[in-house]
Amino acid sequence: MSFDADAKMQFLFALRSKGVTDNKVLSVMERVDRGDFIQGYFTDRAYEDMPLPIACGQTISQPSVVALMTQALQIGPRDKVLEVGTGSGYQAAVLALMARRVYTVDRHRRLVRAATKVFEKMELNNITAFTADGSFGLPDQAPFDRIIVTAAAEDPPGPLLAQLKIGGIMVVPVGQSDTVQHLIRVTRHEDGFDYDELRPVRFVPLVEGLGKD
Repeated sequence: MSFDADAKMQFLFALRSKGVTDNKVLSVMERVDRGDFIQGYFTDRAYEDMPLPIACGQTISQPSVVALMTQALQIGPRDKVLEVGTGSGYQAAVLALMARRVYTVDRHRRLVRAATKVFEKMELNNITAFTADGSFGLPDQAPFDRIIVTAAAEDPPGPLLAQLKIGGIMVVPVGQSDTVQHLIRVTRHEDGFDYDELRPVRFVPLVEGLGKD
């Protein structure tokens, strides 16, 4: 299956029906072909609004969740964004078409290598991908205008909060189990943080350390 006109129309209808209203986000979601980030048995399901398994026991998030998280970030064209959890690279590619610079981190070297190849093929030259423990962020590149975490933490990680600019926004799934998680938007102010609960979600857990692959 290819991302043809009919597939795009159904794809965008599914996003709108889930609450994606930002026209810039919808435009970028239309431009990034999710099929480029999925190999093997599940390629024919690339344009369905569902999570799919990828290597290293991880998943590629369903498109509506990618779009809703992107919408919640309120990205501007001058923003520097940190993504924790590169996975397939799909979310980073979406971010790269909206932000000035994207730094993405994953604990699995295999995933970073595969995602980097897709970024190069798409000529997304404003993405830098690292193999590292994302729970500690990227102190050398901080502070960030926006931070997005694509794995669930028990609480918003302290090192990531510290790397967020004043006025910056972080979107992170939070929950103590894989059955009860909520997407949280954190906004940093001069005197602290505001927390907004957005919606229930299901993500793989945020794990410390590097993956064995």
